[in-house]
Amino acid sequence: MTTPQFADLRFPAPTRDSLAAGHAALDARLDAGALGDALAAWDRERRDYESWSSLVHLRFSQDTQNAEAKAAREYADALSPEATAHEVALKRRLLAWPDRAALEAAVGPHVLRLWETDITTFDPAIAGDLEEEAKLTARYTELMASAQIAIRGTTTNLSGLAPFAEDPDRSTRHEAEALRWGFFAAHGEELDAIYDSLVRLRHGMARKLGYENYLPLGYRRLRRTDYDAGDVARYRDQVAEHVVPLVGRLLEARRQRFGWDRLHYWDEALIDPEGNPKPIGDHDTLVAAAQTMFDRMDPRLAAFYRLMEEGGFLDMRNRPGKAGGGFCTSFPSVGVPFIFANFNGTHHDIGVFTHEMGHAFQNWESRNLPGIDQLWPTMEAAEIHSMGLEFLTYPHMALLVGEGAAERFRRMHLETSLAFLPYGVCVDHFQHEVYENPEATPAERHAIWQRLERRYMPWTDYGDLAYPAKGGRWQAKQHIYNSPLYYIDYTLALCCAMQFWVKSRHDAPAALADYVALCARGGSAPFQDLVRSAGLVSPFAPGALADVAREAEAVLAA
Repeated sequence: MTTPQFADLRFPAPTRDSLAAGHAALDARLDAGALGDALAAWDRERRDYESWSSLVHLRFSQDTQNAEAKAAREYADALSPEATAHEVALKRRLLAWPDRAALEAAVGPHVLRLWETDITTFDPAIAGDLEEEAKLTARYTELMASAQIAIRGTTTNLSGLAPFAEDPDRSTRHEAEALRWGFFAAHGEELDAIYDSLVRLRHGMARKLGYENYLPLGYRRLRRTDYDAGDVARYRDQVAEHVVPLVGRLLEARRQRFGWDRLHYWDEALIDPEGNPKPIGDHDTLVAAAQTMFDRMDPRLAAFYRLMEEGGFLDMRNRPGKAGGGFCTSFPSVGVPFIFANFNGTHHDIGVFTHEMGHAFQNWESRNLPGIDQLWPTMEAAEIHSMGLEFLTYPHMALLVGEGAAERFRRMHLETSLAFLPYGVCVDHFQHEVYENPEATPAERHAIWQRLERRYMPWTDYGDLAYPAKGGRWQAKQHIYNSPLYYIDYTLALCCAMQFWVKSRHDAPAALADYVALCARGGSAPFQDLVRSAGLVSPFAPGALADVAREAEAVLAA
């Protein structure tokens, strides 16, 4: 297959009429009893639609100030409920197919379970609500991308503050955080208003669909079929029991190493007394070094990365107007995914790059699985591939940070991974309480965050940073706005990724082989089945989290 070029990608924009015509043609095939033909045609249509939608949303993220890209996203968001309505209607019809055995043989039992979940998440009555939800999340993305912050002779966006926030000079770190939270304070009322509208909108959709509140709908929208909110609550308790005390000990040891009287919030990002290890060079240097790294690791990884780089499927430079964060998206009609990031010259560049590369490699490895429903696994399983690759690249880290900094980078990454777990479950617990109490005021939501922060991150000391001190830190987490309830996934996956790390310490080739095989299984099974298929222990199993925390603490104490 000829390597496609991202610059050449064009997907025709669907219309309401074309969607309706496509649905009618599928119905006609099913009326004729042609199940296999209908499924194949529907899969092609879904791939074309997803490719177009992904490209539209990517273009907006690449330049949120571009009027044409914004208009295209608005059109796509307005059309999305229409596409969902047709998709749900067809799933309902297929699930009622008289020959259930033939249907299951064609798509598999897991896909049927996904469809059974999907049809409970939509009704035409919420089509307008979904369009409004998309508008609100787009506004949040635009607002975050609009930041222009002057610091130390330069002007940057929120992503570009990262180097200053972990500068060895304490006053620089403090200044960076003061400027960051000054931006949030200036826009606090709008941020509260956007989220208040989103919470009420999502609660209203849930009520229209027959749910008590948004939580069960949110779990179903994320296609969680093999665990529930009770499992997640018990997992959060495990983090509080086994990880929070450990992170507290690590932070206290760091305070003593640096000789600080107190560890303030603006100190937490500086981990290494020599200064946090940084990439060996700029964007181009890192991209080239990554090719050498993948060449040494695995020929499949190496060939895939070369295809991505040569095809222009990487956008990792930070620039004004670009949406923050990083993600991987895909164009199922083409088969090649796309990595989006914002390099800022810190170790986060390596983390986000290896993370999104893990997503991309999984998508590529599973591109030939039957049906688009298996192209991606559910979110928490997908994050195993991303976080897993972060750990599996450890032996080759000298290529990215230099020989003298490689071990320091590994220790820093391990420590930040542990520290992420309490923050991640705090974000999740906050959202559960918010959607259980949809009538809470913005001030009450800030108070909820303050209370949960004291449980999961009791060491946090904001000093004179008034905005996060009053409970506003959660507003910087875009997932809370744009991807409700999607954050515990990272912590569940991290428990699994660290198991890959433990395995790799004893047999690196075997761990990598298990990882590649897991990527190839894509979304062919639910989360816990995929975990077990890779020889890992479910994060919900007693002791799973305690075991990896114990191993990590032993390594960091060495």
